[in-house]
Amino acid sequence: MSVVEGGSAGTGLVARVKAILISPATEWERIEREPASIGGLFTGYVCILAAIPAVAGLIGGQVFGIGVPGLSFKPGLGAAISLAVVGYVGSLIMTAVLGLVIDGLAPSFGAEKNRVQAFKVAAYSGTAGWVAGVFQILPMLGIVALLGSLYGCYLLYLGLPRVMKAPPEKATGYAVVTIIVAIVVAFVIGVITTAISGAAGLSGLSAMSHADKVSGTVEINGNKVDLGRMEAVAKRAEELSKNPGKAASPEALKALLPASAAGFTRASVETTSSGTDQAQIVVATGQYEKENGGSFRLTITDLGPVAGLTALAAGMGGHATRETADEYEKTATVDGRLTTEQWNRQSNSGKYSVVVGDRFAIEADGSAGSVDELKQAVRAVDAGRLEVMAK
Repeated sequence: MSVVEGGSAGTGLVARVKAILISPATEWERIEREPASIGGLFTGYVCILAAIPAVAGLIGGQVFGIGVPGLSFKPGLGAAISLAVVGYVGSLIMTAVLGLVIDGLAPSFGAEKNRVQAFKVAAYSGTAGWVAGVFQILPMLGIVALLGSLYGCYLLYLGLPRVMKAPPEKATGYAVVTIIVAIVVAFVIGVITTAISGAAGLSGLSAMSHADKVSGTVEINGNKVDLGRMEAVAKRAEELSKNPGKAASPEALKALLPASAAGFTRASVETTSSGTDQAQIVVATGQYEKENGGSFRLTITDLGPVAGLTALAAGMGGHATRETADEYEKTATVDGRLTTEQWNRQSNSGKYSVVVGDRFAIEADGSAGSVDELKQAVRAVDAGRLEVMAK
């Protein structure tokens, strides 16, 4: 399936969007093999989808205003159109720069240098953010667009190694460094956009950004959202993104893996680290086994440079569940910590993870008597020590 090289562009576009969002792993394999051109990717995909948040934001700004309840304004139509155009062009530039970055970094991570393949990754990983941008029609739902951007990071993480043919041992580092660069580029483009918007007469945005405190609540699907809390969460995420801190040493994480947990004994342990000196992800993994059957991996991961995204997700207090006759999955924020739980009743296997200090992920993944045993294993790791290391 190609959205840029012949066929029905409309049909191909919709099918590609649906596939990359619902089954990204399979779709990236298809994308890696199909023919494409940089021009075709832009005209047949990027230019179309990037218009969604621009148009939605323009409509939302004219109907509801820009800002938050109690602190908003409606820009003039001319200024609003200028802002939409600048934002749209910024998205195109962002995609182009990201493609060049992916291609430029490829040799450093053992990947194949191929500009067309790099632009495939840049173009298709932006899908979630652009599609979610439709929620900007309702300014109070703009946070959903941000969630789309977070999912876009996941799409990039999945697709980059596959499409650019990075070796497994360097794939994570390649993805992490690329995401960091993308965040920096987005920030720079945002600054430029704000400057141009100010020149267009949107001085109200500047006043909002310098407000001492945002307060009040909005209601989304019956749930109250504390704007002051959201502001604090955003500041925390920004702080972690700018100053991720020094990565934990592999040996320090290894030392936190208990000799036994939930009745299982540690059979082996290994550590890995990837990335650059300024942006590293460090992982310590222990393999735990039981004589009468069952085994799982207990992993401690220093998320380092992507800790800001984790803090943002946890601060939003998100909750999601999915359940069938055989299995269930759920994500929730418990006591300020992002947790995920998954269990298959037929195979007696699953995983349970907790993010500590917005930076360290502790996860037990494998087979056990119940998910409670996986939870016990996670709790066997000294979370207090990790919180101290996260500061």
